[in-house]
Amino acid sequence: MSGYRFDPGRPTRVHVVGIGGAGMSAIAEVLTAMGHQVSGSDLKPSAGLERLSALGVEVHVGHDAKNLVHAEVVTRSTAVPDSNAEIWAARERGIPVLSRAVMLGAVSAVRHTLAVGGTHGKTTTASMLALALRDSGLRPSFIIGGDVNEIGSGAAWDDGDLFVVEADESDGSFLHLVPRLAVVTNVEPDHLEHHGGFHALQTAFDDFVSNADGPTVIGVDDREGLLLADRAASSGSEVVTVGETLDADWRIDRLENAWTGVEFELVGPSSFLAGGRLRVNLPVPGRHNARNAASAIVSAVLVGADPESAASALGRFGGVARRFEHRGRVAGITFVDDYAHLPTEVAVTVEAAKTGGFDRVVAVFQPHRYSRTESLWSSFGPCFAGVDVLFVTDVYPSGESPRSGVSGRMVVDAAVRDLPSLDVRYTPRRDELVERLTAELVPGDLCLTMGAGDLTSVPEEVRQCLSEMEASVVDGAANSG
Repeated sequence: MSGYRFDPGRPTRVHVVGIGGAGMSAIAEVLTAMGHQVSGSDLKPSAGLERLSALGVEVHVGHDAKNLVHAEVVTRSTAVPDSNAEIWAARERGIPVLSRAVMLGAVSAVRHTLAVGGTHGKTTTASMLALALRDSGLRPSFIIGGDVNEIGSGAAWDDGDLFVVEADESDGSFLHLVPRLAVVTNVEPDHLEHHGGFHALQTAFDDFVSNADGPTVIGVDDREGLLLADRAASSGSEVVTVGETLDADWRIDRLENAWTGVEFELVGPSSFLAGGRLRVNLPVPGRHNARNAASAIVSAVLVGADPESAASALGRFGGVARRFEHRGRVAGITFVDDYAHLPTEVAVTVEAAKTGGFDRVVAVFQPHRYSRTESLWSSFGPCFAGVDVLFVTDVYPSGESPRSGVSGRMVVDAAVRDLPSLDVRYTPRRDELVERLTAELVPGDLCLTMGAGDLTSVPEEVRQCLSEMEASVVDGAANSG
């Protein structure tokens, strides 16, 4: 079945292995909306599975060959191995097995695709772009790797001819897309274990840009983004640059960053912007979000969106799950959780946190993957500048096997080396982390958790402990009275 090609226009019975993940659940939702009969399986129940079930998807908890009884084609996430019972059964029965990348490429061929790539910022930028297009009346479809807060989902299939896709470089899947417009937010060393080195990753981004049928919007505030833009322009690609640098085609000017949000003026061609300037007010903080918003607005305008409508849409942007997500306040302590797991991401997240005027920023960082930690540990040290107390956990493996000598201790060493006055505490065990955080936090603190692993539940666990302590104090006072 190696010659099989999925036809998105023909109703098909599709089974999705690993359907609970953000990427695969989004594909399942879109396939269902397109009229396909979709089933899927995942290892454990989740809110995502409940949502898919409500949409008419046949959901199974646990992997079993019996789940394939009606399947005509199977698609799987990159985390699902060949040894999976359903993958094994599909191949035994001659059922085509497609990667997520191939399935996404097939679906994207139906519409004019706007592919948002980059080492970081692509989920937020893609979300902003979808909202800007929607508020301009263009009715875009989209598949994004995180839930957009205004919509409650990471996917939609609408009536317009535009399709916004988060283009993933981690497994090279972004090269299966042939976009009408491409976006590259930035380029930084990551996923080197897949690509085989940074030069190979750079080449992959070169290929991604060259695949675009139209312009590529490239953020040029980082060195690698600027170099990519230069290489792409030299090779004949249509390049539109965005950034704070003075020679960017679309420039971010008069930026003001605060805890309540970030404001800036976008300076661009008068053929697109009346007076050559557009005021943008975001309700989310951070210089990085200003850059994401600028790329989203420019992309939207290039495909026909009204600039003022695009800016107005982002003025109501509520963010994306796990991107500087406010997780509540208890006992005078504020909690924020972020997906940051690369050095640059950590640095801009800490910078945004410092705008809140808190007495202290107490940060928790969970290194992600042994391969990434081994490659990048030394770069993390200066990224925590501005943090008052830093807890570092052990590495979240994300399916990788341990590597000799690689642990969260390496990040601790980098922080101590570059920020000798920083209070750094290595706390590898999860139960110990919650206990120590609960004891450390005091009114006026911001508790900032960062990582791409399972750290996201820590704020709720700590808040619960603090709430129980508060209740105990109140009960004790009442009893003594």
